[in-house]
Amino acid sequence: MTELLIWAYPVAVVLTGYVVLGITGFGSALVIVPLLAWRWPLAEVVPLALLMDVAASALMGRLNLALVRWDVLRQLAPGMLLGGVLGLWLFQRTPSAWPLLALGVYVAWVGLRALRQVAAADEPAPASAWLGALYGLGVGLVQVAFGTAGPLVLAWLARRSVPALAVRASTPVIMLVVAAFVLALFAADGRLASGVLWQRVLVLMPVALAGVWLGHAVAGRLNAAHLRRAICALLVLSGGLLVLNALRQLI
Repeated sequence: MTELLIWAYPVAVVLTGYVVLGITGFGSALVIVPLLAWRWPLAEVVPLALLMDVAASALMGRLNLALVRWDVLRQLAPGMLLGGVLGLWLFQRTPSAWPLLALGVYVAWVGLRALRQVAAADEPAPASAWLGALYGLGVGLVQVAFGTAGPLVLAWLARRSVPALAVRASTPVIMLVVAAFVLALFAADGRLASGVLWQRVLVLMPVALAGVWLGHAVAGRLNAAHLRRAICALLVLSGGLLVLNALRQLI
C-alpha cells in the first residue's frame, strides 16, 4: 500500500502531462518537469521526461504523420545540434535557475500575444535561415538544461503561422528529434546509467502512452479554433509553472 502511495503522485503527473500532449501536440514536459521536480531532483527528472517523450512523441507523430511540416524541422535542425552540444557543456559549468526564469517569462509572453492574435489571419513571417538556426540553438540549449523546449518550438511555429492542426502534428516530431539527440549526449555523459531512472521509466512509460492515446481521442472532438486557444492558454500556464519552479530554486 505504501508503495502505491509513493507512485500515485508521479503517475497522476505523467498521465496529465501526456493527455495534454495528445490534445495539443506539446506540453508534456512543461507539466511533468516542474511538477516532478518538487519530488525528485531536476537532474533526474529531465532524462526521465526525455525517455518518455521519445516513445510518446513517436506515437503522437505516427497518429498525425500526414500533417507534419518537415520544412520547419529542417530550418531548426542545424541550430538544435549546436545548441545541444553547447548546452551540455554550459550547464554543467554554470548551473542556474535564471535561464529557467527567463524562459518562463518568454513562454508566457508568447502565449499571451498569441491569444490576442487568435482570431487574426496572419501572413507567414519570413523564414530566414539564420532566424531558424537561432531558434534551433535555443531549443537545443533549453532541452539539455530543462527538458522543456516545446514552447520555443511553438514560438517558431507561431512565427511561421503554421495552422493549428499542423502545429499539433509537427511539434511531437520535432521534439522527438531533439529529445533523441539530447539523450545520445546524456548517454555519452553517463547520465542514463542510473538503475533508479530505468525503474521509473518502466513504471511510468505505459502511463505516458495511455495518456497520449486518451488525449488524441479527446482532440478529435475539438475544432481548430478551440485547439489553437488551448495551445495558447497552455503556453501561458506552462510559462507560469516555469517561473514558479525557477523562483523556488532561487529562494
